[in-house]
Amino acid sequence: MSLSPLVAVTGGTGFLGLHLVPALAQAGLRLRLLVRRPVTHVALEGLAFETVNGTLEDEAAMAALVQGADVVVHAAGLIKARDRAAFMRANRDGTVAVARATRRMAPMAKFIMISSLAAREPQLSNYAFSKRAAEDEVRRMFGGAAEQLAIIRPPAVYGPWDRETLAVFQESLWKVAPLLGHGKAAVIHARDAAGAIAAMVGPKFRPGCFALADENPEGYEIRALMTQAARATGGAPICINLPRILVLSAGFLSERLRSGRGTRPIFTLGKAREMLHPDWSVSNSELLPREIYRPRISLAAGFAEAVAWYRQVGWLRQSGSG
Repeated sequence: MSLSPLVAVTGGTGFLGLHLVPALAQAGLRLRLLVRRPVTHVALEGLAFETVNGTLEDEAAMAALVQGADVVVHAAGLIKARDRAAFMRANRDGTVAVARATRRMAPMAKFIMISSLAAREPQLSNYAFSKRAAEDEVRRMFGGAAEQLAIIRPPAVYGPWDRETLAVFQESLWKVAPLLGHGKAAVIHARDAAGAIAAMVGPKFRPGCFALADENPEGYEIRALMTQAARATGGAPICINLPRILVLSAGFLSERLRSGRGTRPIFTLGKAREMLHPDWSVSNSELLPREIYRPRISLAAGFAEAVAWYRQVGWLRQSGSG
């Protein structure tokens, strides 16, 4: 009996990875994860996988991770860092390290890079710049083997274990909820994002660059997202659009104050620019073809599930409490 394909994964213990690894395991694939420490997360309990201890900077660990792999899924990366240099080290240079090891140790392997929809607008933020730079480097490295390379650009991803989108649900319980933007944004539940990536790992693999989105790729107005969040939490906030200059100023101050304290802020001037960008919708030409994967979770169902999970683990208070 032939062995199932071996998939090497970076970022398997990150937010998206906690959904991706179970999806890959459920597909019957053999898994090998790059980890910094022993895996004890409840989301991965009971799953069978090998581990390689190390980091993206560790050449020996990279070689051990990808050797003999049929598919490499690079999902590791930073969403917050102190400056552009730190983003570039993690997102561009880390991607180069995984791609280099793959080209050397598993030259026939398919390579799936998890990027971000933000890479479409690299001028907006250091994060977006680093993601586009990573994409450019991996395209260059695969060159004549482009048929082995797929780049996936998720939009905003939400769901259990995510602390970033949690802020939206928390704000929906306030009396007044500030809206940091006026445009449209595509979103996707983490389980659907994981399902799409898992589908690409199998026989449906298609080379190229593809964006993900839920059943509504044209996106949602920011006010509509907050309204749906409030329906899920039971909140009833008054939504107020903040002036652009105020959002940019707040991002600038947050970046300066927190960086001065040695912390890595998520809300920065670059993040403010991303939030204010008017169009994070996904066009049909960008979208991962629906014959490869069709999202199953609607915004209403996904938000309701996320809220129930947040409350179950104590991350979100009940409506009307405290």
